[in-house]
Amino acid sequence: MIFDLSSYKNINIKTELLSGLTVALALVPEAVAFAFVAGVAPLVGLYAAFIVCLITAVFGGRPGMISGATGALAVVMVSLVTKHGVEYLFATVVLMGILQIIFGFLKLGKFIRLVPEPVIYGFVNGLAIVIFLAQFGQFKEKLPSGELAWITGSSLYIMLGLIALTMLVIYFLPKITKSFPAPLAGILVVTAVVLGFGIDTKSVGDLASIKGGFPLFHFPEVPINFETLKIIFPYSLILAGIGLIESLLTLTLVDELTETRGKGNKECVAQGAANVVTGFFGGMGGCAMIGQSIINVTSGGRSRVSGIMAAVSLLAFILFASVLIEKVPVAALVGVMFMVCVGTFEWASFKIWNKIPKSDFLVIVLVTVLTVIFDLAIAVIAGVIIAALIFAWENAVRIRARKYVDEKGVKHYEVRGPLFFASTAHFLEKFEPQSDPSEVIIDFKESRVFDHSGIEAIQKLSDRYRKIGKKAIFRHLSEDCCKLLDKAGVLIEINRLEDPHYAVADDAIN
Repeated sequence: MIFDLSSYKNINIKTELLSGLTVALALVPEAVAFAFVAGVAPLVGLYAAFIVCLITAVFGGRPGMISGATGALAVVMVSLVTKHGVEYLFATVVLMGILQIIFGFLKLGKFIRLVPEPVIYGFVNGLAIVIFLAQFGQFKEKLPSGELAWITGSSLYIMLGLIALTMLVIYFLPKITKSFPAPLAGILVVTAVVLGFGIDTKSVGDLASIKGGFPLFHFPEVPINFETLKIIFPYSLILAGIGLIESLLTLTLVDELTETRGKGNKECVAQGAANVVTGFFGGMGGCAMIGQSIINVTSGGRSRVSGIMAAVSLLAFILFASVLIEKVPVAALVGVMFMVCVGTFEWASFKIWNKIPKSDFLVIVLVTVLTVIFDLAIAVIAGVIIAALIFAWENAVRIRARKYVDEKGVKHYEVRGPLFFASTAHFLEKFEPQSDPSEVIIDFKESRVFDHSGIEAIQKLSDRYRKIGKKAIFRHLSEDCCKLLDKAGVLIEINRLEDPHYAVADDAIN
């Protein structure tokens, strides 16, 4: 079932609805801004925010998480739009969604577990900085010449004052009552002050008109041939990857905030379906939004109701309430996003820097910097690769071999530590075939062979002893190890007493 009614018994519907309304207000300027980044009309971004938010709220694997048009996708789209036009973008978004659905059905969402905690810290910190820096675009105004310039003088001071007022309301209201979402209260208070005192400041309407009709079905007007596929497929693949990485990492973050667990594969399918639909209804596609998701969760949104409310409210703004929403001061929304940045950033990373391995702290800093300079996908992939290499190296040097000679003159090597591709060289260096006695026993009781490289290392070691006429007996090798050694035709003597049972990562074993 899409809805489990029993899970809604303890949900405060009023809080969910107000939280969704708050998110919708914050979605408007974001969607418009990202549409400009992608080089498309504001309604293309707004339609994407509505459709993606609604479908993922209803069918997604993480209730409470908010999706919509995002900057991470927009920066990739702008090149396609510039070269080929918006119709190719719609086709690309449809193919992007199909790839994400395939990813979900193949149950590949579980690979998000391979992302280590330092990478998630860096991802969160990087996105907090990116969201913070993105707000500075609102401190610019368009000159009569069409150029953008920083606002100065009284306009700047008024905007800073209104931002500060918004942040103070958001900070202090929860200390008085938690029955009303603080971000929404901040927006309403600042809007009332601006309208009540007739303060001249930048509003949502100054960004662009959000008035429009209901999104209509629109088949992308592109040639259906192989040449079109060659153009859109690379973009679709990149967008699908970025969208899923950001969505699954945001899902993980919301899991931690709510102390519940979402369903990654289900979210992949929902994200894909949302993008297929938005591509056919004139939207620019999207994925999970960490800023809006945090606004929703901290405002009390925990169920699908808040996400649905956000989507429906956004559509209502477009259809009926554009005049009212366009009067909302941009400063109020900037203040909300600044508080999101404060709440998103992992300030604990400053406290633990000298309490965690230096390599982990290096990964946190690296992912943070790469997220700001490049994009989320590059940062996370680089972080995972570096973390994996560090892990492999640290485990490679842990291989040990305790040596002793018993009363019969037999030399024993008690191997300790994992034997895998990175540790084979260290493993082979532990043995002294030339100076060893005629018989040695190599015991793997406190070791484990993880992959085919480990099997190859055992084979090489056996060959070294055999070539000089010495006998090497191997103890406590798993059944898989023995099978692989037999198939390779390796002539070694194995003592099968108390052999362990575990599998080896090798294509020869099914």
